[in-house]
Amino acid sequence: MTTLRINGQEYSAEIPGSMTLLEFVREVAKLTGTKKGCDNGDCGSCSVLLDGRAVLSCITPAFKAEGHAVTTIEGLASADELHPVQKAFIEAGAIQCGYCTPGMVMATVSLLSENADPSEEEIRCAIAGHLCRCTGYENTVKAVELAAKKLAEKAASCGEGQKCTK
Repeated sequence: MTTLRINGQEYSAEIPGSMTLLEFVREVAKLTGTKKGCDNGDCGSCSVLLDGRAVLSCITPAFKAEGHAVTTIEGLASADELHPVQKAFIEAGAIQCGYCTPGMVMATVSLLSENADPSEEEIRCAIAGHLCRCTGYENTVKAVELAAKKLAEKAASCGEGQKCTK
């Protein structure tokens, strides 16, 4: 029996050793926001956070995530509010068809958790493994910059006694 903690909830199933984290997320947990693109680690659309770091779930064996915290795109937003990165992607027009968006958002959350004020070069490096046929990446870079600003503002307001979540 494999038990994974995804978005704070435990999911258990008897799975084959060959099952990927992507398959577990979509088939066992029934969370379909994480997209299956290339299925070989080349496009980034399947990115999820594993202990806060972006990983390609299509090439990560599900059993390797046992004992770790998995966060999918569904786990970023609270019940009443989108995550600041999600808001920034919408505001910057960094979504078109939306297929790559969950992976790009997860990569951005991972980047900004390690580097709160990345340069354009660092942003482009962080999203380099994510393929998008619609946006041309310019708005994606703007979205990451906007997200960094939103997170900095949120952190500053938290220091002033505001209730902070996510």
